[in-house]
Amino acid sequence: MEDLERIVREHSFFTGMKHDYTAVVAGCAKNVRFEPGEYLFREGEVADQLYLLRSGRVVLEVDTDDGQVALQTVGESEIVGASWLVPPYRRGLSAKALELTRAIALDAACLRGKCEDNHDLGYEMMKRFMPILIQRLRAARLQILDDRREE
Repeated sequence: MEDLERIVREHSFFTGMKHDYTAVVAGCAKNVRFEPGEYLFREGEVADQLYLLRSGRVVLEVDTDDGQVALQTVGESEIVGASWLVPPYRRGLSAKALELTRAIALDAACLRGKCEDNHDLGYEMMKRFMPILIQRLRAARLQILDDRREE
């Protein structure tokens, strides 16, 4: 468990967070890996995990009538799977490994419970998620605008 706690604490998402909080978060963690082409999750699925990427690259995609459309590629030190935070806890897009990807998976129900039990931790998590969500929303908007210009 010490290794997972250290890895969580050293991930850029948790930079500056109190060690007490990262220790609590690490209690919800496990190591995972994904092969190239393997989906971490698909749009519409239950958002049961948040991923802290340690290595590799993941493409975030949205389903369309014409198939999958790539919105953004993320990599080492980033997170994937923010839908765990907002009811109804369903994936709003898909995430597929582009290369061998190693991550820490945080159990969503466990993490939500920890945040509910400790609202200060929950507030810290929200402050860290909001900038990422806003950035990804902007990236999706720009992708849509680029696609329209190409038509």
